[in-house]
Amino acid sequence: MAENNHPIEISLADISAARVAGAAVVQHTPVIPSAYLSELLNARIVLKAENLQRTGAFKIRGAMNKIARLGDSAKSGVVTGSAGNHAQGLALAAKHFGIKCEIYVPKGASLSKIAATKHHGATVLEGGDNVDIAIAAAKQRAAETGMTFCHPFDDVDVVAGQGTLGIELTEDISDLSLVIVPLGGGGLLSGTAIALKLQNPRVRVIGVQISSCAPYIHGLMPEGPVPTLADGIAVKKPGEITEPLVRKWVDEIVEVTEDSVADAMMVLLERSKLYVEGGGAVGLAALMTGKISPAAVGTTCIVLSGGNVDIGLVPNLVRRHETEAGRRLIAFIRLPDRPGAFAGLLQICAGTGANLIEVQHVREGIYLHARETGIQIVLEIRGREHADQLLALAKEQGYDLNESQIR
Repeated sequence: MAENNHPIEISLADISAARVAGAAVVQHTPVIPSAYLSELLNARIVLKAENLQRTGAFKIRGAMNKIARLGDSAKSGVVTGSAGNHAQGLALAAKHFGIKCEIYVPKGASLSKIAATKHHGATVLEGGDNVDIAIAAAKQRAAETGMTFCHPFDDVDVVAGQGTLGIELTEDISDLSLVIVPLGGGGLLSGTAIALKLQNPRVRVIGVQISSCAPYIHGLMPEGPVPTLADGIAVKKPGEITEPLVRKWVDEIVEVTEDSVADAMMVLLERSKLYVEGGGAVGLAALMTGKISPAAVGTTCIVLSGGNVDIGLVPNLVRRHETEAGRRLIAFIRLPDRPGAFAGLLQICAGTGANLIEVQHVREGIYLHARETGIQIVLEIRGREHADQLLALAKEQGYDLNESQIR
């Protein structure tokens, strides 16, 4: 990437000091080899499981360093605006240092993240339609009360704190060649890149944004909330501090789609048994869609930056994944509207090992005889071959079962 003029300097000593500042709370998270991804991508792939960090995300690293650096000036408390992960990190850090903490969250913020933030003792307040408005509200609150405003990413001490992840990577991976990092505000990406490049300039660092909100590529984003799986990295504009650092230290930035992120979340859950939020899964999405090629020599590390998934989202992800994998069949049939007409079809489904998930009677919007009913069924199946077998057997026995959707 092209270098911007006069980025703020952050040294390896600054990052090492941040590691000391956070030592009592911040965990050295594991690097987990992935045999499945390594075989799939024909490269050595490992996962930096920051979803297993305290508060479920990397943000505690920067929050601990920020409050530690404030010293006595933090006695009046701290305040911030955040969609959730920084809120939890700052709340836990404030609890550790014994100071008051207030968080402004945008409308639509993850309910699970809000609940966790309150659990750490912070006061949670509504902060408008998006993170930028929440941040503005927090700044105003700081000016009115004397509390210290702590920016979620655009802060030198926060960047240095996030950079401690990069030190851990160099300690744990001897042949580190490529590191893929989620990009939201740029604190994690720039801090990690600085720590890595200062220790080994040959390590490549690539940032990944969600295409619905990619300000480092497309500039300022439209006003209003951005519905996205990757709410933790959905920002409206680059940081004044982080943008020059990203442009100086990061080799490349790519973007991925919502669908690819959903797929990556399910791969991590199903294959690696890791519960990772959308913002944390963008690196894998980039690899799986070919936006990034893994290192030909040495280890490629995907940073899984957080695991705070809103539990209400999970059933939709699972249903979508099952359909994409060919394990769901939606079919429609017209039957005589009399007792027992449906029973024979159910016997066929059971006989082939298909599992009935849902039944819906459809009588509106289609042509039916006066004594006829329409039925749509959703079946759990084993794949395309199983679907063909079931449909053929149903037609052999006189049931005009029409496939509505299978992938």
